[in-house]
Amino acid sequence: QVQLVESGGGLVQAGGSLRLSCVVSKRTFSIYQMGWFRQAPGKEREFVAAINWSGGSTSYVDSVKGRFTISRDDARNTLFLQMNSLKSEDTAVYYCAARRGMFTDYDFWGQGTQVTVSS
Repeated sequence: QVQLVESGGGLVQAGGSLRLSCVVSKRTFSIYQMGWFRQAPGKEREFVAAINWSGGSTSYVDSVKGRFTISRDDARNTLFLQMNSLKSEDTAVYYCAARRGMFTDYDFWGQGTQVTVSS
């Protein structure tokens, strides 16, 4: 019943900006936290950013701090990732994910959206 659908990926030049969206449809659980992850070719999936759904507290991997901003619209069950000052190393498939509690796994995942940054 739970569906997470990402959108907004594409091809941009280094230094440019892109905004990703993730809509949670047919939700049957209370969201504790949602996050963005990414996976580049030949590399393992890594954490990018997360946001507490009720309080809005955020966290980021060091490599994107000051450039990326995670936000949400709880009324529309939508997650966003604003990406500025993009670098070639940001190229990856980006996934949104959700978990139901602080000590539960991120067990709801989207299909991914491709972000490609050219030099």
